[in-house]
Amino acid sequence: MKVWNGLDDLPAGRDPVVASIGNYDGVHRGHQTILDAVLADARRRGCGAALITFDPHPLTVVAPGRRPDLVQTRRQKLRSLEATGIDEVLIVPFNTALARLEGEAFFEDYLLPRCPLAAVHVGRNFRFGKARRGDVDLLASIGLRAGFDVDCAAAVEVDGRTVSSSAVRDAVREGNVALAARLLGRPFAVTGLVARGERRGRDLGFPTANLEPDNNLVPRPGVYLSQVRALAGLHAAMTNVGLRPTFGGERLTLETHLLDFDEDLYGQRLEVLFLERLRDEQRFDGPGELADQLARDRAATESYFAQPRLPVE
Repeated sequence: MKVWNGLDDLPAGRDPVVASIGNYDGVHRGHQTILDAVLADARRRGCGAALITFDPHPLTVVAPGRRPDLVQTRRQKLRSLEATGIDEVLIVPFNTALARLEGEAFFEDYLLPRCPLAAVHVGRNFRFGKARRGDVDLLASIGLRAGFDVDCAAAVEVDGRTVSSSAVRDAVREGNVALAARLLGRPFAVTGLVARGERRGRDLGFPTANLEPDNNLVPRPGVYLSQVRALAGLHAAMTNVGLRPTFGGERLTLETHLLDFDEDLYGQRLEVLFLERLRDEQRFDGPGELADQLARDRAATESYFAQPRLPVE
């Protein structure tokens, strides 16, 4: 997959592509459905399949107070997009000048002279241009003038919920990581570097990797069944998100205990995949009571991973 960092990065004289346009935060199942249609249409026409997206998120520029905590980091997003099979991603730097463009100007003056389009696939709620005044009807009229087709995909539903980036965020914030996984089509994940902690977990017999998350969005405090990508492997784990109330903690931490793993991970970049919520974070009367609960958590984690699992659907 080719990644273009801005329109100036594109070669001149490009052939038209079939594309989708949007933030695509999370690359969830609704996004995947649209990109499947982009790919099928592009192959049928014999041209490239592309996504045109924005960085930073437009609300960072137009309404910083309403900027959402993104579901994925840029690196995670690109990896998820590559997994869809699309040919290229154009990352458009979003700034105040772009925010001021009306919908017609964005396509006819800004985008199309450098990135010609054969077709555009979007969702029914697609909005674009200054103050998000452009909608699918306006896009269709622009397409008629400019010579590209417009296809509008129906919403995707999971468990009676319309799949959206905000629905994923809500599920993660509630600690319902199993629902988040069904909306995403894969587990919600947090990446980060392992930092040195206070070694309390090791003293209790449950050594943990203390993660400094790259992500702004993390699950609600609690203990989770998880998997950890580390040192080119995928390992069963249990992960605590919280304040460590037993020890008077005041800063949110993410600590993960890998089962049957005893290698040094300091300074390594890990990815924690959240599978199921095990319990709320609790305050215990002392280290001994906490160690007893951690032993029960580990037993529950071992039992979970001993059972055959179906893929996320």
